[in-house]
Amino acid sequence: MKLPPELSGVYLFRDAHRRVIYVGKAKNLKNRVRSYFAGGLAPKTAKMVSTAKFLNYIPVSSEFEALLLEAKLVRKYEPKYNFALRDDKSSLYIGITPDELPRIILLRQRELTKQKLKHVYGPFINGNAPKRVLKLVRRIFPFSTHKPGKRPCVYSQIGLCNPCPSEVVKNPELRKDYLLNVRRVNAILAGKSKLIMNQLELEMTNYSKLEKFEEAAHVKRKLEALSYTTTREELDDGYIENPNLLEDIRENELISLKKILVQFFEIKNLNRIECFDVAHLAGTYPTASMVTFIDGEPDKTLYRHYKVSDKKKSDDVGSLKSVLIKRKHRFETWGKPDLIIVDGGKGQLSAALEVINEVPVVGLAKREETLILKTQGEFHEFELPESPAKKLVQRLRDEAHRFARSYHHKLVSKAIREA
Repeated sequence: MKLPPELSGVYLFRDAHRRVIYVGKAKNLKNRVRSYFAGGLAPKTAKMVSTAKFLNYIPVSSEFEALLLEAKLVRKYEPKYNFALRDDKSSLYIGITPDELPRIILLRQRELTKQKLKHVYGPFINGNAPKRVLKLVRRIFPFSTHKPGKRPCVYSQIGLCNPCPSEVVKNPELRKDYLLNVRRVNAILAGKSKLIMNQLELEMTNYSKLEKFEEAAHVKRKLEALSYTTTREELDDGYIENPNLLEDIRENELISLKKILVQFFEIKNLNRIECFDVAHLAGTYPTASMVTFIDGEPDKTLYRHYKVSDKKKSDDVGSLKSVLIKRKHRFETWGKPDLIIVDGGKGQLSAALEVINEVPVVGLAKREETLILKTQGEFHEFELPESPAKKLVQRLRDEAHRFARSYHHKLVSKAIREA
């Protein structure tokens, strides 16, 4: 298999029958493809590489173009290993609704059948990719993610929903502007950025001929922004360049943690891990958080904040127990996690086990990332060595701390303002 040149682009691995089995993108195609043959890959990735017999690549001029092209090819070919290496729960789609004032929304595979859509783009295997794409496009062509309400939304105040559907309903003359924005976003998502740039150039020229210089300048700014977005090599956070792909890193973390836990529990998968933490300041404004990792990656759509009763105040154990009771009541509607981690030692773990016995629960002591487990009525302490498992557990704990404290600070700030 011949290595591609050192260009930005999208690559396709094909099997012996020339079926596309994996689609990926890279800032440097040569380095990315070479990394697959350097060894140290996770089992699923290694299997994909052994199956791959042919390679195609498509050079692109920008990461923006690469993100859209990758999603388009994944949707077209449905490559086996794109979904095997990264669970579909983490994949997102961009949808445009058929409403009179169309909304542009993000949704997951399971939501596609429930939501009426006029256009669909994706799946984007990296869940952050469509968010970044829409964030950039929305600055140029504002659109709405919500149905019309009684008053303009907060995004209309910062120019990201302009005109807001809530204003369009009251002033139908704005409808044309809103629909034009949606059509242009749709064209960009379909890979027709050059067509939109040509339209903007023509508009700018016509305004100038009519000596409408303010309008011409406004269109020029849009043209420059679109040109910059669709031609620069990297977006805000660039490509992830790593010899071991992100999927491999996360999978190795999960495998490493599972090897530890199977000594104590019967665990088949660690697709969904939830971590709980309680925060308060000297017993005031106690709050709790639940963060959720899907396949080793945080999924903020599944995060939850909990207000804790003032009666419990500095009682971390009681607070945690009350929160886990609420979570258990949602097992049927939200689904059960494969593992629950509670921040704390034997006291917190004991409280958790009084409530939950359907899934494995472990405590995480603050000292040196020590796992606290209880089997057959006995506690066990397992000090995590330097390993992928330790890194995963640290990320879970730190994210739960951050999320709990952010809500706690919000409540404190609100109380100060109202005082």
